[in-house]
Amino acid sequence: MRIVECIEKKRDGKQLSTEEIQFIIKGYTEGEIPDYQMSALAMAIYFQGMSTKEVADLTMAMVHSGDTIDLSSIDGVKVDKHSTGGVGDTTTLILAPLVAALDVPVAKMSGRGLGHTGGTIDKLESVPGFHVELDNEQFVKQVNQNKIAVVGQSGNLTPADKKLYALRDVTGTVNSIPLIASSIMSKKIAAGADAIVLDVKTGSGAFMKDLDGARALAQTMVQIGNSVGRQAMAVISDMSQPLGFAIGNALEVKEAIDTLKGQGPKDLEKLCLTLGSQMVYLAGKAASLEEAEEKLKAVMANGRALEKFKVFLQSQGGDSSIADDPSRLPQAQYQIDILAEQSGVISEIVADTMGVAAMHLGAGRITKETVIDLAVGIVLHKKIGDKVKKGDALLTIHANTQELDEVKTLIHESIKIADKAERPTLIYDIIKG
Repeated sequence: MRIVECIEKKRDGKQLSTEEIQFIIKGYTEGEIPDYQMSALAMAIYFQGMSTKEVADLTMAMVHSGDTIDLSSIDGVKVDKHSTGGVGDTTTLILAPLVAALDVPVAKMSGRGLGHTGGTIDKLESVPGFHVELDNEQFVKQVNQNKIAVVGQSGNLTPADKKLYALRDVTGTVNSIPLIASSIMSKKIAAGADAIVLDVKTGSGAFMKDLDGARALAQTMVQIGNSVGRQAMAVISDMSQPLGFAIGNALEVKEAIDTLKGQGPKDLEKLCLTLGSQMVYLAGKAASLEEAEEKLKAVMANGRALEKFKVFLQSQGGDSSIADDPSRLPQAQYQIDILAEQSGVISEIVADTMGVAAMHLGAGRITKETVIDLAVGIVLHKKIGDKVKKGDALLTIHANTQELDEVKTLIHESIKIADKAERPTLIYDIIKG
């Protein structure tokens, strides 16, 4: 078997066999297939696509290119959630304790952020004392005991994906649905999930800007999961504006606490209930999505979800009193309101630009070496479709500097006020397996 024959086969729109895909991934991971040949294959896939079977084979070949996590000693169905990313996406902080309160085991591996704002680990480290350094025995014990634990990504998971993604990033082949889907699903499967719930974003702040592309990606990932023996469902949700109100690490932790109390932004709460109901249903804790959602609402209302959040924080060394007193979280030195320059209706809040503004405050990483300022960020007071009067506060900047000209410019570029505007749809579609 030769790689050039595989390249020619895919170039001509033919289907690669399981053996050919395994040969390609093994050879590339071990350095036997050079970057220039893998680049050619990636470009052929970009233009010719892949069948459902090919994408499933590619996913599993990447899974087996490195370590896999064995969660079999954890009781129950392990359901993982993955979001394709966005601005103000605090869902993991809410969903983990929310579904764990219904005895769904949440054994979560999360990462740090690079770009707009911090990742889940960065947000959790806003809590004084919280740490993610658990060995496998501690991790399993904690999930069995408390139904929830979150650790940092570790080990040699999917090295083929890491190598291929870096190559795609410099060869114009990132935006390929088969390659995106196999990249995401290989990591989730290698991390030991029995079932996977996917939150696929669409809009200005999302990787997939248009709804058709987001739907195609969601359908492909659900098909992969089902074809390799995992249960999978997906939600296609809006990211044309930031999710919720808070953008920034400690600010998002506070917003997660508010949401667990039933006092958070309605869009964030609705998305968490939609994703959470899928997790509860796939875990076998409800007979329908409707029943699952009612159970989730109940544990928010009776305080069990917030109590689970406290147990989670305390078990990983965190100060659980922040759930009752969020002022114990890191606080920025300055709070500066940005005022509306005219009356009307908010017609646009460009999520990408708002995320960049928060990054310039220090809430995100420009490079891997950047030290995040956990206290800073932006809190919106208005969303698309809200009426405003001239002089109203549109948002508050939380900063540790008063040199904010660049940040203010980005914010003014991001927010538009018009005579009228419709509120965007939050959830466009649900893809079931």
